[in-house]
This record gives sequence, C-alpha cells and structure tokens, in this order.
Amino acid sequence: MRKRGTITIRGIVQGVGFRPFVYSKAREFGICGTVRNLGSEVVIAACGERFEDFLHAVSRGPPLARIDSVEVSELRGKPPSDFTILASGSGSLSGFIPADVAICPDCIADIERSGGRYQGYWATSCVNCGPRYSIITALPYDRERTSMDAFPLCEGCRREYGDPSSRRHHAQTIACPDCGPRLLLLDPSGADMQSPAPVREAAAMLDAGAIVAVRGIGGFHIACSEASAGELKRRLGRTEQPLAVMVKPDQVEGIAVVSEEERRMLESPERPIVVLEKRDPDTHAAVSNLHTIGCMLPYTGLHHLLFAALQQPFLIMTSANPPGYPMITDLEQAVEKLHRHVDGFLTHDRRIVNRCDDSVVRDGYIIRLSRGLAPKRAAVDLGERCILGAGPELNANISIYAHGFCITSPHVGNVRNPSTLAYLRETVERIGGLTAARYDLIAHDAHPQFLSTRYARELADACGADLLPVQHHRAHIAAATREECVGIAIDGVGYGDDGTIWGGEVFAGRVPELDRVAHLEAHPMPGGDLATRFPERMLYGILPTDATRDLLASRGWSEIELGVLERQVERGFNVVQTSSTGRILDAAAALLGVCRERTYDGEPAMKLESFAVSGRREAWDLAFSSRDGCEILETRPLLAEALRRKKRGEAARDIAASFQHTLARGIAALAVRAAEERGIPRVALSGGVAYNAAIRETIRREIAGTGLEFVINRDYPLGDGCISFGQVVYGGSV
Repeated sequence: MRKRGTITIRGIVQGVGFRPFVYSKAREFGICGTVRNLGSEVVIAACGERFEDFLHAVSRGPPLARIDSVEVSELRGKPPSDFTILASGSGSLSGFIPADVAICPDCIADIERSGGRYQGYWATSCVNCGPRYSIITALPYDRERTSMDAFPLCEGCRREYGDPSSRRHHAQTIACPDCGPRLLLLDPSGADMQSPAPVREAAAMLDAGAIVAVRGIGGFHIACSEASAGELKRRLGRTEQPLAVMVKPDQVEGIAVVSEEERRMLESPERPIVVLEKRDPDTHAAVSNLHTIGCMLPYTGLHHLLFAALQQPFLIMTSANPPGYPMITDLEQAVEKLHRHVDGFLTHDRRIVNRCDDSVVRDGYIIRLSRGLAPKRAAVDLGERCILGAGPELNANISIYAHGFCITSPHVGNVRNPSTLAYLRETVERIGGLTAARYDLIAHDAHPQFLSTRYARELADACGADLLPVQHHRAHIAAATREECVGIAIDGVGYGDDGTIWGGEVFAGRVPELDRVAHLEAHPMPGGDLATRFPERMLYGILPTDATRDLLASRGWSEIELGVLERQVERGFNVVQTSSTGRILDAAAALLGVCRERTYDGEPAMKLESFAVSGRREAWDLAFSSRDGCEILETRPLLAEALRRKKRGEAARDIAASFQHTLARGIAALAVRAAEERGIPRVALSGGVAYNAAIRETIRREIAGTGLEFVINRDYPLGDGCISFGQVVYGGSV
C-alpha cells in the first residue's frame, strides 16, 4: 500500500477552496507535505501512513469543485515534517473557475449574529460562496488577481484566513466592516448622501415608493416596490415588458405556483430568475401582463440586509441596462445613464471585472445563461483544434473549445449594438486569456452582414485562424445532439442557405451533415424588419385578402397605408421571404388583437401564449405540400381558418389555443415523417419558440406517441444562447 506520492488534480479547482480543503484533510489523516495551485490544477506532495485514505478524500474535492482527473506519481525528495499551503504558480489552464455563487446559509447566519465580526456586513462570504467570475482578473485564483486586491486584510480577517479550522481559511474574498468594500447611498446626481445606514435608508426609500439603482455582483439593477412598477416602466420606456421580482423566500408561494423542481432551482447556489405561473393570472399585472412572472430569491448579503429592513414582500429587480445591451457595471456610467430614471443609488466600491446578468430559467429550460450558470464548462471531445464560436447576432454569447472542454460565456446581448459588440470583443479577450486560447478555427453565423461575422473575420486575420460559417439552425441542432437525428429548429429568424429568412426548419442527418428536409411555408415580410415590429404587416403578408384588409381598416389603417402595403406585397418591393415560426405566431397575435406592436423581443408570441392558456384547444385540419425535395407545412390555410372562426364569433382564446396546438401538430408531423422515411430513431427540438409550453409539449407528445426518442437541450438555452456552443460542436465535427 502506498504511503507517499505526488497527487495532481485537474478540473475546476480554482476559487472553490481546494487548498484549504486539502489542508484540512491532511490534518485529519496525519499527512505531511504541501499543496499548490498551478493554473487549472492542484499539485499535492503527500506522505503518511494513511496516504490512501487521504487520496480518496481529496479526489472528491470540496462542494464547488469539478474534478476531471486525479493522477498519482512518485514523490521525490524528503517530505516536510508538517503540511503547508504554498504560493500559487503558473501551469495548465484547461480548467476554469466556478461562476458566482449565492451567499451560503452559514454566512447569512454570520450577518444576522448579534455582536459577531460580520454582523450587518453586506460583502460577507467564505470558501463556499460569493463572487468568483465577476471579480477575477487572471489565473491562478488568488486575492491579488481579483478586485478584492484593493482591500488589504485587517488583523481579524488575516487570522481567519490562516486558521485551518475556519471556513474562511484561504478564502480569497474574505472581508469585514473594518477592511472590506463599503456601501454608499448616493442621490440621483451621484453625490454621497453621507448616510450612516445606507441599506436601512435605501429600504425606507423603496417602501416610500422611490426607485433605486442597486449595484450587485455583476452589474446594476433597478429596484422598486410593486406600487411603483408603472412609474418605473414609464421612466424606462418599457411599458409592456414584464419585469422580474426578488422575493422574500416565504412569500413566493403567495405570488406563484411553485413545483418541487422550481423550488430547488430558486434555492440553488446559482439563484437564477425562475419564470413561474402566477397563482392568479390576473394579479400583479403592473409587473407582468403575462400569465407568468419571473421570481428570484435574494442571493447576496446586500439583498438579505435590504429585505430584512423592507416592509415589501418583494421588489421589482430589473437590469439597469436596456434590453440587449451590456450590464452597467461602472458607477460613473450608471449615474450618467440612469440619473433621470432613479431617485438614488445604493452602491459599493468593489470593482466589477466581468459583468454578469441574471440567469433565467423556465420549466427547467435555460432562457438566459449567465450569473451562477456561466461561464459554463462542458466536457466534449471535438479533437485537437482550439475553436471559437463567435455566436449569433441576438442573445449572443461566445464559446471556446480546447483540450476536451468547451467554456461558454455568460450572456452578452444583441450584437447589432456597437456597445454590445465591444462587450463581445471584451468577453473573447477575457475568457480567451483565462484559458490561454490560441485559435485554429473560428466558427460564426452564416449571415455575411452580422457584426459578429465581421468581428470573426477580423480576429481570424489577426491570429491566422481558419473561418467557418455555420447556418443558424444547424447550430441549434448541433447544440442539442451530436447523434443522428431529425432536428426541429423553430425560432424567429436565421439566415438560410438560399438567402431567405428561415425559422421553421426540419433537418435530417448527423452533424455536420444536416440536410434540410422540411419547413414551414415561406411568406413575404412586407418592409422586412418593419413586419417584425408591426405584426399586422406580417398578417397581411401571409393572408393578403379583402377580409384582412377590412380588419386592418377597422383598426385605423388608412386607405393610403393599406394601398402601400398591398402594392408592396404584390410587387415584392422591400419584401423578404421567411419560413419563421415566430412570424406566423406574430401574425396570429395580430389577427386576434393580442399584440399590434412589438416593443420587446418575442412580445407578440409571448402574449399569444399567455392569452391562449385559458382557451379550449381543438385540432384543426392540416395541409402539406412539397417543393424542391422538401415537405412543407402550409400555414396560410391555418391563419385563414383562424380568421374565419374569428369572423364567426368564436372565443378568441379558444382560437389562440387551437392555432398553437395545430401548428405544433403540423411541425411534429413533418419531423415524424422525415424520421420514418429515413429510419432515424430520434427527434431533437431547439429554438426560442420551444419555450412556449403548449407548443413544446404538443410536439413532445406527438413525437413520443410514435415511439421515437425525443431530445431537448437542458444544459444550454433553447434560444440563441446555445448557438455559440453549437457553432463550436459543428466546427469540431467538420
């Protein structure tokens, strides 16, 4: 039996308290030696009678660690007479650090403990919790390579940092009121209000109806009470957009219906926003005019202190940045952009190195991959090349593959905005630097005009990497599975092989050989993007009939406007063709008067889903055709049926429910026929429309009812947040 050896442990071993964990196990098993961080690995020199027991214990690692491999080699030289933690050095960068972690129950207890060192201190943390990715500047993960370096330890913190019996032993984020970051309450102009109790005073402002910007782990939120929700929306110009709320843990059940799985997710260390069904769909309309509401629990010491001082059961807590733009992290920028929108700032003086928005989850599916869930590291064998996935245009992030692992960044935003493009570049540089990436291949969206595509070209020229365009919907399927499948991709827009806009696609094969075998009927989008903003234009593009014209006239369209629209469709001027599932849902929302103007991404389809929840669904007839070797689900007859029933006076909610149900049945039928004809045993589903529970579950039932395997991605977003990962998988399969 071995009594000595050098143990090398690789994986996510930075920022997880691995060295103090090893130290405590060495003490427990009477081991002499050393432990040292070397990049993404921990190297332990160990000697003792219970070496094997020690090896077994350290191979499991502390709670936040993710172990890839454990190797034992010969220990050379004379071992020391005790066990010590050595200074970090450089080494492998194949691992990473964990995402930011919610404050743990032990630290909450420390904050609440009267007379303790951490009583009432907002930045309390330990080896098991607190910020990680948002504060790191370089690896290995040590205090001097984080933004905590600006706060030298006081004697009390230094004592705990060096105490093996403390859970703050070698905790790089350790801080207390005497030495750590401090809170400030500022007025709208950014002037210090000199408050002796910033949290208590901010809580009083919120209870009184004020709107306060709060600086958190990864950026600024804007907070207010429910009574002020309408005013907040007016100030921000987001009158229709649903807002997320932060809720006291014992109040969630009063707002929404929470399953056991959803409760686990709410209380998890990741603490995402969880989209829940309201207990009463008609309540909290000022916060969300949908049947759902996004809820999260407090996840920092600051949040817990704020809620302890509040009378409100919950606060609106929405990102301070406009949708699609990067999180605001800098105080000066926050004051410049928000001083007209807020009544004060509750802020701190710890620098946010890497911005991170809140993650969002619905029904167990990731909508936004960010704080707590990202950076996400996945083991996947894609060969020896280092690959960058530059992502899509909307809801973008990036992915980097090297040495058997892919790291996907937190949510970046809509790269059509110059500031978001700058953030994309920053993210590539930051994560590329932390992983020492040297790109051999850069995969990007096939759309030649996307800013992310242009950036990919520039970067490839600079570093000598090969370029690979990846069609948007094939990237969706590549992210879902690498096995042979029939893949359904249903979303808003994606540049197609033929230069038209795809979005209701069925493929067959195995990545990268995915043949387009079926799709939704293509229709004109009058005015291009204008038809996305005003879905009544899409309605007329699909159904250019007198009945549609009369409906639009009854809603205030002038004869001149109708004439221009009619000629535009007839002549094909400034019109693009699309097979998008999102656009057909937009048209249905317009037909039923659910949404006439889109003010945020996905609004018409989201409102249609919510509107249909209480409707009684009915299976309508389906029509199919074929063209150029592809089977086509005809959607014009489906919309015509909805209009016919509307004119007949049927309940609009029933029409909405039946429309969604029939559309989903038709999509499933395309996939089932493709699978049966080709002898493929599984069907994969991806795309933003799959967040619609009624459509997703109808497709699932139809597929499963035929005995085919149903595959759907729970590890990455169903929407465009999976595209960069799919691009990397596609690139590694070429």
